Amino acid sequence: MNSWVLLDEVNVPGDGSSMKLYQRAFEFSISVKNEELMNSRMHGSEDALAELACKQVADREKPCVLVGGLGMGFTLRAALTHLGDTAEVVVAELVPAVVQWNRTYLADLAGRPLDDPRVTVRESDVRLVIKEKTAVYDAILLDVDNGPDGLTHAGNDRLYTHGGLAAAKVALKPGGILAVWSAEPDTSFTKRLRGSGFKVEEVTARARGTKGRRHTIWLATTK
Repeated sequence: MNSWVLLDEVNVPGDGSSMKLYQRAFEFSISVKNEELMNSRMHGSEDALAELACKQVADREKPCVLVGGLGMGFTLRAALTHLGDTAEVVVAELVPAVVQWNRTYLADLAGRPLDDPRVTVRESDVRLVIKEKTAVYDAILLDVDNGPDGLTHAGNDRLYTHGGLAAAKVALKPGGILAVWSAEPDTSFTKRLRGSGFKVEEVTARARGTKGRRHTIWLATTK
């Protein structure tokens, strides 16, 4: 069996944790703190995150979607697939190297979504991008870290506090959708969403088609 080859290693901004990109044959892996954060063979739940949210806003006039976390590009690709030609998709990625990896090593995994003219890339903390706008986004997709229980960057946890959810609600248009991916279920986060004034649907999706771990997706709609 082929062994893993380290392609690149960088520090997470503001955190100092080591993020590593590995390749084994046609498979890629990104790890943080020696734990695998994502794998190119398992992106079914990321695809589901984008599909479930974007299908609900695709018919709106010039829908605007914010994707928090670029990862390996699969969430972005799925969003583009389910949105029309007039859509605008903003991607906020904290780690500049992840953007560069998606333009080089990982570019073909998801069909080079960064080359799509509908896409704007912001190399920034998605929390800050959210706070810049009022009633702009039809959907905000948070595919950040491991979900509400963060792994890579302590600041990510603030996305999922009452304050972070309030900021997302302000940035969304009426009837907008906050879609959140998580590696694990979290009943306290479900309660927090409802307590922040969202109508909440919680679904599960497999990591790899009909196989792999079950991941949790929250679809929180502004009332």
